[in-house]
Amino acid sequence: MRRESLTRTWLPGIEVARKYQRSWLRTDITAGIALTALLIPAGMGYAQAAGLPPETGLYATIVPLLVYALVGPSKILVLGPDSSLAPIIGAAVLPLAAGDPARAVALAGLLAILMGAILIVGGLLRLGFVTDLLSKPIRLGYLNGIALVVVVSQIPKLLGFSVDGVNLIDEIRQTASAIADGEIDPTAAAVGVGGIAVILAFKLFHSRIPGVLVAVIGSIALAYALHLDDEIPMVGALPHGLPAPALGGLQWSDVLELVGPAAGIALVAFADTGVLSRTFAARRGESVDGSQEMRAIGTANVASGVLGGFPMSASSSRTPVAEQNGAKTQLTGVVGAVLIVVFILVAPGLTSYLPTAALAAVVIVAATSLVDIRSLVEMWSMSRIETGLAIAAFLGVALVGVLEGILIAIGLSFVAVVVHAWRPYRTELVVVPGVDGYHDVKRNPTGRRIPGLVIVRFDAQLFFANGAIFDDYTRRVVARAPEPVRWVIVAAEPITGLDTTAMDELVELDQYLSSNGIQLVFAEMKDPVKDKLRLLGLGERFGPDHFFPTLDTAVEAFRGDVPR
Repeated sequence: MRRESLTRTWLPGIEVARKYQRSWLRTDITAGIALTALLIPAGMGYAQAAGLPPETGLYATIVPLLVYALVGPSKILVLGPDSSLAPIIGAAVLPLAAGDPARAVALAGLLAILMGAILIVGGLLRLGFVTDLLSKPIRLGYLNGIALVVVVSQIPKLLGFSVDGVNLIDEIRQTASAIADGEIDPTAAAVGVGGIAVILAFKLFHSRIPGVLVAVIGSIALAYALHLDDEIPMVGALPHGLPAPALGGLQWSDVLELVGPAAGIALVAFADTGVLSRTFAARRGESVDGSQEMRAIGTANVASGVLGGFPMSASSSRTPVAEQNGAKTQLTGVVGAVLIVVFILVAPGLTSYLPTAALAAVVIVAATSLVDIRSLVEMWSMSRIETGLAIAAFLGVALVGVLEGILIAIGLSFVAVVVHAWRPYRTELVVVPGVDGYHDVKRNPTGRRIPGLVIVRFDAQLFFANGAIFDDYTRRVVARAPEPVRWVIVAAEPITGLDTTAMDELVELDQYLSSNGIQLVFAEMKDPVKDKLRLLGLGERFGPDHFFPTLDTAVEAFRGDVPR
């Protein structure tokens, strides 16, 4: 049993292999084949965006996918180079490389190792709890934001032109301007739009053959037959070479120079990966441990750095492609990694006939599957505040950036929690004829008060922000009582904590009530809260006779204390 627990914690891929179902094999393989067409250009493109040779992007795809299949807790997360990391990698590595490509590759590998080590240490220290802050509104806003960003970025490729926008608004403006100026390439647009039509048609008729696979293979065949490689942009031939160590010439001074950037990249990579991992796990009815995810991403980065790659994270554009094509387990990523190796060795020129527009079609269809308007509408009917948080996450991710958008939404979540605790629900409890217990007067306006007794309930912990509100509310209830009040019972079961500021407010309330001949007592207060009262020096003021295990016993004590 202990061995199985260790395997689930450190090598979850083995546990998945033990429980693997034969019915999953076909969809895992076909999803891996479809995914490969996207892994190759993405890896090469992001390597070049970071100022590195294109083959390093393939190594930063192959190695992490294989390693993550063994150590990763998420069953369909796709790892690889990412657009948000590429500029940071280039900014950290290229100045130190001084124009030497081999040194740039070595420094990028070192950066991945340092970043991975930071994530591994963070996972061992259980710092993955940050994913617990990713509430449903944040995840919902994040996915819709990512969908918009990805779709907008792919439209120019789909239509056969390119733009160089610095942000989403700029990309939309430039794309619209290019379309208005007639820059659309009819051939590329036909291939791209046709690819979307093929994928959607196969999905509409629930075909067992993935439409993505048909669209990619069909576009390659079409480009070859019509010699389109000279007319529209193609992915290009694969570079030669397999993953291998490339860390020569490094010095300790390089480590010191790259520790800071590695920490920053680690934060960006895990923030993005954490949201993506937890969101896709939730969509599948599964759960992922944040600290385990942190260790897995760290391990995959260390392996990438050792074998000629560079820092990478989960992919928000490639993971949906895997999901849309029926991926069940990490085998999908393994198939993708193995196929890249096969193409490098056997048919490196095949991708010379893969139109960029066809890949854009694949990404756009996959990204649109992330859009979830219905949940936003449902959330609006249930909670305006949570809907606002989802919209904030959406706007942050779409307009500012993935990490910034997540941090904005988390910050707003904290504000919402504080506001909720600052002005929590509070009410007076009354007796409802024919119904046992004591009930909210707001929901039972015909209920009656027990003469001489006020029962109040405050649904939050007492702390510096709401102690005065509790004090004021209790005084108002006492003041509007139709008869003189002798006791105030606090239904304290919802009160989960107490700080020194709230303690002072409690003392002031007790002094006020005592001066008016009113006794303050508590019913159903949790033992840890009573311990806190004693720890704060209120044990003498609020002795054992001030506490009752239930509201019924407190009310009976009141009735026994009232003169007949």
